[in-house]
Amino acid sequence: MSRVCELTGKGPMTGNMVSHANNKTRRRFLPNLNEVTLQSDALGRSFSLRISAAALRTVDHRGGLDAFLAKAKDDELSSNALKIKREIEKAQAAA
Repeated sequence: MSRVCELTGKGPMTGNMVSHANNKTRRRFLPNLNEVTLQSDALGRSFSLRISAAALRTVDHRGGLDAFLAKAKDDELSSNALKIKREIEKAQAAA
């Protein structure tokens, strides 16, 4: 399982660990990923996604999973999230 957010594409970053003596060694900054279940209003079902804490706050701010995916860029989404976005678009077009 890769350490990449399924909604924002946020992944590990690299930087320096700096000691008290100012010695620098390379390290990785991992994203704060959580396994969450989000409800889709248009489809009436829930989806389990592995997203970052920042993405979860953004989903809440935009008004839910449907509104977030409507604004999200396709190249940032995982294949699973892209399938959900297409299903939501089809359901909204049919309604």
